[in-house]
Amino acid sequence: MSRKTKLISSPSSFIGIDGDGYISFGSGQPDLPPPREIFRNLEDRRLFRYGLIQGEIKLRQALAKEYPNARPEDFVITNGASEALDLVFRAIRQMHGRVKVLLCQPYYYSYPPLVELAGLIPVYTRLKEGRIDIEDFRKKVRGVKAVLINSPSNPTGRIEAIPTLHEIEAITQKLGVYVISDEVYKDLIYVRGNYLIKGRHVITVNSFSKTYSMCGLRIGYLWARDRKIVDRAIDIKVHTSMNTNTLAQEMALRAMDVPQSFVDRQTKIWRERRDFICDGLANLGFSLWKPEGAFYVLPKIKDSGRVVSELFYKHKVITYDGAWFGAPGRIRLSYALDVEKIKEGLARIGTYLKGKENWLV
Repeated sequence: MSRKTKLISSPSSFIGIDGDGYISFGSGQPDLPPPREIFRNLEDRRLFRYGLIQGEIKLRQALAKEYPNARPEDFVITNGASEALDLVFRAIRQMHGRVKVLLCQPYYYSYPPLVELAGLIPVYTRLKEGRIDIEDFRKKVRGVKAVLINSPSNPTGRIEAIPTLHEIEAITQKLGVYVISDEVYKDLIYVRGNYLIKGRHVITVNSFSKTYSMCGLRIGYLWARDRKIVDRAIDIKVHTSMNTNTLAQEMALRAMDVPQSFVDRQTKIWRERRDFICDGLANLGFSLWKPEGAFYVLPKIKDSGRVVSELFYKHKVITYDGAWFGAPGRIRLSYALDVEKIKEGLARIGTYLKGKENWLV
């Protein structure tokens, strides 16, 4: 890499780049189409007015039917899962002061900033082979007020073992620690059904972005068993984003009526792409964990920051530096793109790696 070429230091450099010969393994945006049913008859003027801060009642009623013992009043509809997390962290800050939040490392790159912007303190438990090390978790959970779990995980694509989740439920219940469960990929699991973390101390966060390919509509939600969290989140939202897009909420409601076969077909495609990219990366010599859900893979490579920058500038391939996720020495690739593009992208990576085989670890 020439001296004039700057290292790319943030995924913000890549977001929105499309066309012009680029192959993007970067953004986790599904390329599959959303359900056709969501687009019909959207001329109703009420869909363009201010809505309820907490979210439209019909959508909350529909969501309540999807979760055990849930009530519509326990949900807040948000601008994607990101706002849901932001509201939860700020609510915890208001209720409990400057407390600690335990994050699993590697983590989604926005988690630490969201925690810090809310005035909280992130602490970390290291994953073992991409999954929670329960022994380290037991040590780190003492002294925190909340833990954030993401299964299936972005960036690892791994899912947590059910016995581990059972133990986390018991430990956090005993210690009075919130469990914030980010489940945006819960419908994209290849090896078993999703396990919903249980308990009065659990706050579930989800969105319509990944399951229904509706990222740009920014519809997410939080479901809290603790009414105080819900009330604080609503109070904060009044003064920030106000109501979430009412038109997009109507489209999300319609998506919920789509047959399960729609989701099953999408998941089958993701699994096939997972197998294709993992085989391709392995043939190039990469060491990696095979994803069990979501659509990410996190292979090892030396000097990951340099690799990401050179692949972009010299080969028009977008990858994400594992360091942004707390995993230096790895790169994250999303396989939310069709197989022909994956094939071309892998070929370019193979060209780049010629003479650099010792970079693979």
